[in-house]
Amino acid sequence: MTAKECVKKVINLEPAPYVPLGFYVVDYDIVEAVIGRKTYVRNKVRMQIAYWEGHRDEVVQSLKEDTVEFFTKIDCCDIITFKEAPIVPPKDYEPPRVKRLTENTWQDERGCIWQASTLTNDISIVHVPDEMKKLQPRVEDYDGPVNVTPPDPSVYEACDYVIEKLGKERYIAGTTGGLTAMVHLPGESGGLLGYYLLPEVVHAAARRSVAIQNVQDAWNIRPGQDAVFFEQDMAASKGPMISPELFREFCLPYMKERVSRVRSLGKQVILHNCGNNRVLMDQFIEAGIQCYQSLQSIPDMELGGLKRDFGKHLAFWGGISLEVLLTGTPDDCRKNVRQAMETGAPGGGFILGPSHSIAKGTPYDNFMAVLDEYMRLRYAFS
Repeated sequence: MTAKECVKKVINLEPAPYVPLGFYVVDYDIVEAVIGRKTYVRNKVRMQIAYWEGHRDEVVQSLKEDTVEFFTKIDCCDIITFKEAPIVPPKDYEPPRVKRLTENTWQDERGCIWQASTLTNDISIVHVPDEMKKLQPRVEDYDGPVNVTPPDPSVYEACDYVIEKLGKERYIAGTTGGLTAMVHLPGESGGLLGYYLLPEVVHAAARRSVAIQNVQDAWNIRPGQDAVFFEQDMAASKGPMISPELFREFCLPYMKERVSRVRSLGKQVILHNCGNNRVLMDQFIEAGIQCYQSLQSIPDMELGGLKRDFGKHLAFWGGISLEVLLTGTPDDCRKNVRQAMETGAPGGGFILGPSHSIAKGTPYDNFMAVLDEYMRLRYAFS
């Protein structure tokens, strides 16, 4: 049985010959250690600067070749999410005008300030001009026909290359038009305030978002893709950003529509959603989510408890602590893998993986210990 077939069975909560392994994402330092050279794969700061400087083709070639080489060399990862080989700018991409302010800050033509963090390998907007903050969204802003046109096919160059090279054997959990659950309005009344101050605008924005995403599925869901990998973080470690009651009113209808749409196209549905979402699990199941990924290392999201309470309806992907990967020893990592397999594997519906990512700073020996211990145990619970 191929990895693709095994993962499909696990997500369908059917008996499978072994426990699959998958990574939400692997950051560049581990990729470089495995392939033996520098890469743009998941080097978010270096990649963004290269795009700004007009090196689009160089970046994309690295994403294609290095992603395939990495997964080929480690050889035991059953799932690929496209996080390493994402949608890219088109071939005729014209970089925006960006001015470098300091070693780690830039200003774009809108006046937004971008800042890079070498610690987390992120580059993000840290300042928005006042005029952009003062926008006051209205219901009528989200009315009217949906006029969305297909992008240039070259934006899928990296995704399609990975499917071509690895998709016959590996399970591809790839792109989609997007997920609408929580929406964030622009301006001073945006974010969580919108749910209290502008509830009708939140609903209008969600309806519009779903309509656009339904159209975009036609080209964003790629041929050869097995599942869609929805992503939206909606919780902190103590609980969701909004109450279950507000989630049912403002989020569930739109999430349910998006999941139903994707499943009608014959694709399985995986949700990545960080934080303590335990009180929302029933609604995720009601929406039609089939597999939940991102099991934060906190008591409410403990693998055994989630499987006990929700495992008849939902597969779980995780079990290896990000904290152990980053700060533990190889023996700690092996122990963590054994504990996860012993807890998650019985009864099926379990994919082994980290609680979030193989993050920057993960020691190479820890990563290799995880792979080695997994290979020793992958058939032990079939």
